[in-house]
Amino acid sequence: MITKTPLFRTGALLAAFLMLSSVALYAQTNAAGSSLATFTVTVVGKKQEAPPIARDDVQLFQGKERKQIADWKKSEQLALAIVIDDSIDVSAGGQWDYLREFITAQPPSTLIAVGYLRDNTVTIAQDFTPDHEAAAKALRVPLGRGALGSSPYLSLIDLLKRWPENSGPRRSIIVVTPGIDWFRGLGSGPIYPDVDTLIQRAERQNTNIWSIYYPSSGHRGRAFFLANQAQNNIDKVSEDSGAESYFLGFGTPVSIKPYLDEINMHLNNQYLLTFAGSGGAKGKFVGMKVKTELPDVEFMTPASVFLPPGS
Repeated sequence: MITKTPLFRTGALLAAFLMLSSVALYAQTNAAGSSLATFTVTVVGKKQEAPPIARDDVQLFQGKERKQIADWKKSEQLALAIVIDDSIDVSAGGQWDYLREFITAQPPSTLIAVGYLRDNTVTIAQDFTPDHEAAAKALRVPLGRGALGSSPYLSLIDLLKRWPENSGPRRSIIVVTPGIDWFRGLGSGPIYPDVDTLIQRAERQNTNIWSIYYPSSGHRGRAFFLANQAQNNIDKVSEDSGAESYFLGFGTPVSIKPYLDEINMHLNNQYLLTFAGSGGAKGKFVGMKVKTELPDVEFMTPASVFLPPGS
């Protein structure tokens, strides 16, 4: 039996984790008297596993203007939330051995939480913990048809609202979902109403959202138009937050293990990039490009980065 953590406690350990990890950045911001922004860069090897990347190998651009990199470091600490959409087909439970294996294989420096998405919120089954065995035990079979009617986008916004807002160290969400917005209505498209809001929230909080498509319970959610629209939306969320989306057509994946293996590889090749800029009185989103002259290497980054208000 899973004990649900009260919602007001969600992310309490995460808050402490972020506070301790942000002390140096906070001091640096005050000393410089300007805004500093930190975002996660995922290094991808085009032909083989990504090599280590030094600061001198990286170039940062805002438009055509090259910007100075204040800090570049391999990040070991990670807050990882695994969120299961309760409306997916109950057959997904047969894949959870792969998910348990993924959870228990994470390094000790990774805090893991497990939650279930329904009723436009995320119910926490296991709050952030370094005890990966406890997180793995929080997995259960999804509810299926009994959980239809929610928006995964509103639910993830609700989750992020309960997390500290500072950009700080790495944060990731792995969401297993069909991506269908049942709550807003199936005619609200092609981009669902809350997609851009979720993306901006994730960018603001330096959170990568990795998505794994799993079909909805019931026949209606498997209709071509509906499934295609949903995949386009959840793929946009993942790509714009600096992550990836995984699906094999509109059918049930034979195994989610290859997806989890690739996500694990990406999580092991992430760096934190910090730069200075003018966020103005209210802060603003800016588009940044990260480049390198190293061969067979590319970067995954968020579509925009939030510069906090200047001090």
